[in-house]
Parts: sequence; C-alpha cells; structure tokens
Amino acid sequence: MSHVFVSPHPDDAALSCGGLIANLRELGQNVVILSVFTGHGDLQNLTTYQREALGFGGKAVWPSSESFDRASIAADHDVPGESADRLAAWQAEPSRLLDTQKDADDAAKEFWQRASWYRKADIAGSGPGGRAIDAVGGQGVRTEGATAIAAAAGDAMAQRNVEDERFALFAEATVVRLGLPDAVFRGYEGDEQLLGAVRPDDAAPVELLAREIARLEPQRVYFPLGIGSHVDHQLARRVGAALLAKGREWQMSGPDWASLVAFYEDFPYAYWEGFDPRAGLPAALTAELPNDIGLTPELADIGNVIESKIQGIARYESQVPHLFGSTAKMAEAVRTQGATVALSTGRGGSVERYWAAVRRS
Repeated sequence: MSHVFVSPHPDDAALSCGGLIANLRELGQNVVILSVFTGHGDLQNLTTYQREALGFGGKAVWPSSESFDRASIAADHDVPGESADRLAAWQAEPSRLLDTQKDADDAAKEFWQRASWYRKADIAGSGPGGRAIDAVGGQGVRTEGATAIAAAAGDAMAQRNVEDERFALFAEATVVRLGLPDAVFRGYEGDEQLLGAVRPDDAAPVELLAREIARLEPQRVYFPLGIGSHVDHQLARRVGAALLAKGREWQMSGPDWASLVAFYEDFPYAYWEGFDPRAGLPAALTAELPNDIGLTPELADIGNVIESKIQGIARYESQVPHLFGSTAKMAEAVRTQGATVALSTGRGGSVERYWAAVRRS
C-alpha cells in the first residue's frame, strides 16, 4: 500500500506536495511518484520556446555541449609550421574536435555512472552486475543508465529525470517514469497554447495511469487540480476524474475511488495567481468530475517539514532558476505560500491544501 502522487512533470510533486511527502515518510508510509510526461521528441532541434518551456531558458542554465560541437570556429591564433592535420584538438580543427568530444563524452559517462542513483525493485537483494544494494534507505541500487548518460550529454528531459531521482533519494520515495512526451513535443507552441485548452486529439492517458495506479494498490492517490491550466496538468486531472467514474479494479475489499482520490493545488501556479478558493473552486477545475462527486478541503500542516520541502525542491537545479530566479527566492515563495494558505484557513504556521473527493449521498 502506498501514497501515490501523480506528477505531470519531474518536479511537480516536490513543488506542490513536498511537505506532505516529508510528513508521510516520517510516519513510515510508502510514497510513490508517478512522473507522467517525461519523454521527448527531437532533442537535436529544440526551438527556443521548447527550451524555455522545459525550464532551460538560457545558456547559463541549459546543459549544453556546444563547447565541443562548434566545429566551424577558427583557431585563436596561427601555429607556424603546423599543418591542419597536426593541430591540437583545442585549436578547433574540425576532425580534432570530434576526438575532443569523444574524450569529453567518455569522461561524462564515467562520472554519471559513478555518481547517479537509480531506484529499482530488486527482489533478489542484489544490484545488476553483482553490485550490492545501496545502504541509503535500503531502497535503491547504483547503476549506469541511459538516462544519466543522456543527461551528461545535455539531454533536457534526461536532466530533469535525473533530478527526479535525486529528489526521490532525498525524500526516501520511489519514482516511476511513464515516459509520455511533454506537451512541447506534442505540438503545443507558445504560452497561449501550453496554458490554454487541451486539443481535441490530445487524449488523457487514462488507461495507462489507471493500470499503474491499480498495480500499486494505493492507500491514496493525489492528482493536480490544474491551477494555471498547463495542458499536461489538465490531462492528469482528467485521469483523476475518470478514475472517480470507475469502480475499484483490483481484487480486494475496500471503498471505491471516491475515498482514495485527492487533488493538490499546483505550486507555483497557485502562488503566482494568488489562488483563493474561499468563495468556491472555479468551475473549470471541477467540470470533469462525475455528478455525484464533490471536493472537500483537507489541510496538511507542514510547519515542521517546510525546510525539508525547500531542500527537496532545490534538487531540481535546472528548474529553480527558471521558475524563481534563485534558490533563495524559491525558499521565500514556498514559505510565503505555506503561510498564506494557513492564514486563509484561520491557522498559523505553514499548510498545504488538498481537495478530497467525496461521494454525495
């Protein structure tokens, strides 16, 4: 039995639910993060918008390998008596640059193979190639993997996926990546489309998520409410609404989905928009729910774990500058949002708010 957090992208669960996740782990509860839209399209031809939408808005952040790829640049100075085929690699002669690139790639692979963590369900008690299970939390194994290698080479989505693994290790949670393509690889261009209506031909991955969630026999499942209207968040919310219209599908006694499903307030969108549901939830956020389902607020006191939440979000090093400008500003936003939600509900301290599904009689 697990608490399952449906995260449209790497970082969404940490951003919106990091406090509750920390509380659950302190209580010894199992936490599984389903990262849904973690796949990609043509990474060699990303547009400027795609880079920015993925959270890699500039050269200072974007993990680029161009320093070894720009074969067209000239040598900084002439080398008397040297022919082009004898130039050193650093002198930028094209064929030599390829050798330099290979050396750099090999070094990067070696580093990531030693440094990256990957969680596996290893029932035999040993890792691949005879490696022992790691001693941190007793949950994962070290292994080289295509994701880490791709991240070292500058693959944007792979970089984000590695950060997801780092957060899972920090939070003592498990992450499962479903590998569906991000919206920017499904043809959404510009913020107006990305934060607008879901296209009619872009179906929510109901069957895939329902199968994965049922396999985990969840104690509770948390979906995004869709504040901010990012299309991937809207599609994840639709999966939650679809589950509420279904019966429970695994073979064990217990209540139906209405007692298992809750929706979280998407951060930082809720912070940016000053989301305040005291007058009721906007109709756009509840329109897809079955007619006999309502949502009621539940509060998670995160005052004792808010610093842990901040540290967890900081694991997403590629995203923090893009979203907040700096780690310090991220921490300020997290604390402000937690205090704002607490005050709006007549409490002090810091709070995350969730919306639990209830079946009307």
